[in-house]
Amino acid sequence: MRELIERAVAEDLGAGDLTTAAVVPEGARATARLEQRAAGVLAGLDVAEAVFAHVDPELRWRALAPEGEWREPGVAAEVSGRAASILAAERVALNFLGRLSGIATLTALYVDAVEGTGARILDTRKTTPGLRALEKEAVRSGGGLSNRGGLYDAILVKENHAALAGGVARAARRAMEEAPPGITVEVECATLEEVEGALAAAVPRLLLDNMSLDELRRAVALAGGRAELEASGGINLDTVRAVAETGVDYISVGALTHSAPALDFSLLLSTTEA
Repeated sequence: MRELIERAVAEDLGAGDLTTAAVVPEGARATARLEQRAAGVLAGLDVAEAVFAHVDPELRWRALAPEGEWREPGVAAEVSGRAASILAAERVALNFLGRLSGIATLTALYVDAVEGTGARILDTRKTTPGLRALEKEAVRSGGGLSNRGGLYDAILVKENHAALAGGVARAARRAMEEAPPGITVEVECATLEEVEGALAAAVPRLLLDNMSLDELRRAVALAGGRAELEASGGINLDTVRAVAETGVDYISVGALTHSAPALDFSLLLSTTEA
């Protein structure tokens, strides 16, 4: 997070804030309220706080609302100290806060849509380069689960791997044979025949890619509890409930991180005595 913040502040601030230097009295002090302007789930307050601390360690931060809960518009946090420092950090802090809260909010909508079905909402690797850890944490704030962090911490055999390995069944067997201890193995299946091949290899988790509702139900019946099932592909808020009701264990949604609209925030500043 520190490296991300350093780069983001350098990108925005450069050699200095020309506008503040031109019009804000030197030594001016202020208190600013960070206002959440739309209903949603807060995420990233710690990142926003770190941005202000990076710009000026003497700024005083106070969080005024909890993360991970749906809330109506209102004040989320307050920061006070040198006015120039607050203005220098403002946009970067709000960018992080809006992006992460937007992801948490969209995740919460998906989680609410499948409530009572037993299915859990997962993120994917379709994240903003460099922001994956923060975006996945925002998914968790919204009530979702984080899938693998990257290529390094789980085996997920997808169609291109299977094609190079000689088919899903063969790729599944090789993955199970070669998996390091403690590493989860998952195999993507696009047909019921591929599901059967992966089950025969005792794969513990199957990714059901772009299957119809009927195919999902039949895959659930075929698995019979022998493997966890994850549905994926083209799922949105209008369709996620029906997918969940087929009996799958997980539903992965790339849109959580690649298409979540930012939650609207603003910073309102008032001057204080020096």
